[in-house]
Amino acid sequence: MRWRSGRSSSDKLYGAIVAQTRLPVFYQSLSIPDSLQGRFALLSLHLFAVLHRLKGDGAEALALAQKLMDRFSKDMEAVLREIGVSDLRIPKWMRGLAASSHAMLESYETSYAGDDAAFAAAIAGSLPLDPESAGLSSELLASYLRASIERLERQPLASLQAGTLDFPEVTKER
Repeated sequence: MRWRSGRSSSDKLYGAIVAQTRLPVFYQSLSIPDSLQGRFALLSLHLFAVLHRLKGDGAEALALAQKLMDRFSKDMEAVLREIGVSDLRIPKWMRGLAASSHAMLESYETSYAGDDAAFAAAIAGSLPLDPESAGLSSELLASYLRASIERLERQPLASLQAGTLDFPEVTKER
């Protein structure tokens, strides 16, 4: 059936994550800069929520998580090319991007297991904002991500494989 749809499960899932990341509410209400760094931070946060959901659902979910990370890497390479990074420098940039993405996702995972303040602090550290703005935005994002993960955990794996993600509404209130 995959050949008929033309898109793999990981492509559909990644597309749904990107669509959520592009919602204007993040940029207008939460003051995330609509820039390469701002979009990358939001993409990483949503990717974390989905990967967190997938990690506890068996081998099939872990395989999807790996394909999702591969799709993310492919997208980041395309972005680097679009901004003019030369073919010879792409591998070096990709290694650095992979290391920083891994560290960021690990930071989210570790802090998510703690309290809201620790999770918000980890998020604040990844936002391209001044410390005061990052603090407020990160608290709202931490609350939103906790609600997102709770919703995603209630979704069956088949739904995620189809690229259907049920994220909560983003609000300016905790």
